[in-house]
Amino acid sequence: MPSHIVRIIGAKAKLDELAQYAQEHQAIRYWKNSHRKEDDFEFNILVTSDKVQGLTDKIQALLSGQEGWHIITLPVDSVMPSPQVDGSAPVEDEQAKKLVSGTITREALYDRVEAGAKANIDFLILTFLSTIVAVIGIITDSVAVVIAAMVIAPLLGPNLALSFGVTLGDRNLILRAVKTNCIGLGFTLVLAVLFGLFVPNSTYVDNIEYITRIDIGLSAVVLALASGAAAVLSLTSGISSAMVGVMVAVAMMPPAVVFGMSLGAGAWNAAYFSGLLLTVNIICVNLSANVVMAFKGIRPRKWYQRKKSKQSVRLSIIIWIALLIVLSLLIFFGSHEFAAN
Repeated sequence: MPSHIVRIIGAKAKLDELAQYAQEHQAIRYWKNSHRKEDDFEFNILVTSDKVQGLTDKIQALLSGQEGWHIITLPVDSVMPSPQVDGSAPVEDEQAKKLVSGTITREALYDRVEAGAKANIDFLILTFLSTIVAVIGIITDSVAVVIAAMVIAPLLGPNLALSFGVTLGDRNLILRAVKTNCIGLGFTLVLAVLFGLFVPNSTYVDNIEYITRIDIGLSAVVLALASGAAAVLSLTSGISSAMVGVMVAVAMMPPAVVFGMSLGAGAWNAAYFSGLLLTVNIICVNLSANVVMAFKGIRPRKWYQRKKSKQSVRLSIIIWIALLIVLSLLIFFGSHEFAAN
């Protein structure tokens, strides 16, 4: 099982309590380091990764009334000899029990997710490049080029940030994520509309890469739900999110580009169906991400924040499901109309 070192700096007065917490969480080993300066005191706890969150939560609660302390979590590549873990031992924290083995802490998740919610120059450049590449792929009817656009599309970050913010009841993170999502999709639509104005739609209207984004069915709902769930599992387990990012881009980038190009070309029927697909995909990605995060036990540390978090998640899921039902009905009846035409 993967392990972490939890390093506590500047908490010498709580040495006995820290040692007790290490024992309660079945630490593989714990030790202290004393430096020249009194404030540089260190206490290290080597513990399996599934117990890191519960341990750090307890330590934060213990040190919350003090100043000048820090908690640093460090992933460990290997421990030799390999520790023997008693599978029958009770887990102190129910949240740690729910999280998968090898998960990173809530705080580490927050740092990663927050970085993806920033609409900085890199985000704008990647959005610009992925849109241009997607447009070229649709015009030339090239699957490889469209896939290349999905690889560089930065759409995973703000959507995960939105779901994570809802799960924690973090209003500021939610607002930043919504802002970044709007900027990314808005920028994509503007560029696509410009291409639609100047490129005759007769050059791509019969292309498969275009048709598949307007001939929609309920399978698109399943794809988007799977994308959101895979994104959260990738994030919480520390697995590379590159391929998951492609899955999310599949659900958002091509329909957004086709929607914009159709608007620019005045193809209102195609714009309706591609816009409907885009909206459904956004809803599905965030709905499944919210559900998986709740199932994984991701929640705030403090009890009064947890109450607000539960309300936020419940309201969000209800809204997403209601919208999904309405739009799924539109897809169902719209697909029959499309087939008839």
